[in-house]
Amino acid sequence: MPTPVTPTPGVCPVDPNFIQKPGGPQHYLPCEGTNIALTIDDGPDPEWTPRVLALLAHYKIPATFCMIGRRAAANPKLVAAVVEAGHHIANHTFTHPLNLPGLPPAQINDELNRATDAISTASGGHRPTLFRAPGGNWSPAVLDACAAAGMRPLDWSVDPRDWSRPGVPHIVQTILTRTRPGSIILNHDGGGNRQQTIEALTIALPRLLDAGYHFTQP
Repeated sequence: MPTPVTPTPGVCPVDPNFIQKPGGPQHYLPCEGTNIALTIDDGPDPEWTPRVLALLAHYKIPATFCMIGRRAAANPKLVAAVVEAGHHIANHTFTHPLNLPGLPPAQINDELNRATDAISTASGGHRPTLFRAPGGNWSPAVLDACAAAGMRPLDWSVDPRDWSRPGVPHIVQTILTRTRPGSIILNHDGGGNRQQTIEALTIALPRLLDAGYHFTQP
């Protein structure tokens, strides 16, 4: 297994592909110490979300769950459990359309607003302040809808593509070798079998903590 890069406090990566533009999506945390963030997408899921929650509770790691509205509406107890555990919930649209930028503006707004309403109802009043576009597919219209809904656009900088089930070693290696201070890591609790994700996080999370990283929320 690879060894995570020892973080240098206050020294964040400079990647011209991910420099945040005004109004654009956030790929990195502000460069403060050894902070990193873990984000969990496409849930909630009755099988996998509880297992992710248990893992995070074991290591006392806060995360941000980017939830699909219709899945939140179908699993309100899980939504409430995520909030009660101290995690953030981000809006990830109502139906997860990967072609979101190609939809009419009214439909884009509807995707965001219906998801916020579903999450708020399921959680007992929690209204997301962060929005993540499905597949990281942004456009001026999507960013305008996000701003109009009072949310900040959230992306990521470390993507192990765990959704594709590339194998536990690949997921672990990607997380451990690409994480730097300020990184926002992407993983999934929804969209299919997430056994590889659970096993990979069981390995990667304690190693990141041992290397000196501090988990926070965007």
